[in-house]
Amino acid sequence: MPSAPTTPAHDTEDPLSRLSLIKAVLGPILRLMFRPRVEGAENIPGTGPVILAGNHLTFIDSMILPLVCARPVHFIGKDEYVTGTGVKGRLMAWFFTGSGMIPVDRDGANGGVAALMTGRRVLEEGRMFGIYPEGTRSPDGRLYRGRTGIARLTLMTGAPVVPFAMIGTDKLQPGGAGLPRPGRVTVRFGEPMEFSRYDGMDRDRYVLRAVTDSVMTEVMELSGQEYVDMYATKAKAA
Repeated sequence: MPSAPTTPAHDTEDPLSRLSLIKAVLGPILRLMFRPRVEGAENIPGTGPVILAGNHLTFIDSMILPLVCARPVHFIGKDEYVTGTGVKGRLMAWFFTGSGMIPVDRDGANGGVAALMTGRRVLEEGRMFGIYPEGTRSPDGRLYRGRTGIARLTLMTGAPVVPFAMIGTDKLQPGGAGLPRPGRVTVRFGEPMEFSRYDGMDRDRYVLRAVTDSVMTEVMELSGQEYVDMYATKAKAA
C-alpha cells in the first residue's frame, strides 16, 4: 500500500477562492437556517487523503457537509447541476463547482467507473473526498445497504475512512424536494477507520463487502437509523 501523500498546497484555500466566498456569503445564512451542531470534528485528519462516508437523507446534505468541515470536501455530483443554461444555470454551476462538486455523468454505461476514478484521483492528490455509500438518497429515512465503491477507494489509496451521520435534514426538507424549512441539524463524525489488513485485496468481492458493511455499521450507530439490507435504488423502484 503506498504511503499517504501529504496535503498539496492547493488543499489550503486561497482567501479569494470561490469556496471561501461561498462560505463567507452563504455560510451565515445557512448556519442561521440550519443551526448545525457538529460532533466529532476532531476525528477528521488535518492533512492527507481522507474519505468522508455517510448517510444521505436529502439534497441539503451536500450543502451542509462542506459548511461544517474546515478542509475543502470534494464530492461527485450529477453533471446536470452544471449544464443548465441562462443566468440560473450559470449560477448553479458556479455554486456547485465552487463548493467542491465534481460533475460526472453517472447515468452512462461507465458512470460508476468514472466516479470511482475521480474519487481515486482526488485522494491520491492528498485531498478530502465525500461519498454517500448508499448511492442515492434514502427513500424513507432508513439506512440502506452500501455499495462497494467506498471499499475500493480506501483499499486502492490507503486513505482512512471517517464515517459521518446527517441527523435531521430529512425533517427540514421532506422527500428532498422544495425549499428546506429552518431547523436544527446535527452532523456527527466517527473515529477514522483504516483497512491496511486488506492490503492488495481490492478485487476480492468478499473483502469489499466486509469493508463496506463495517463502514455502514459505523454510520448506522452514529445516525441511529434503522438498517435495511437492500439497495436504496431497489427500494425506490419497488
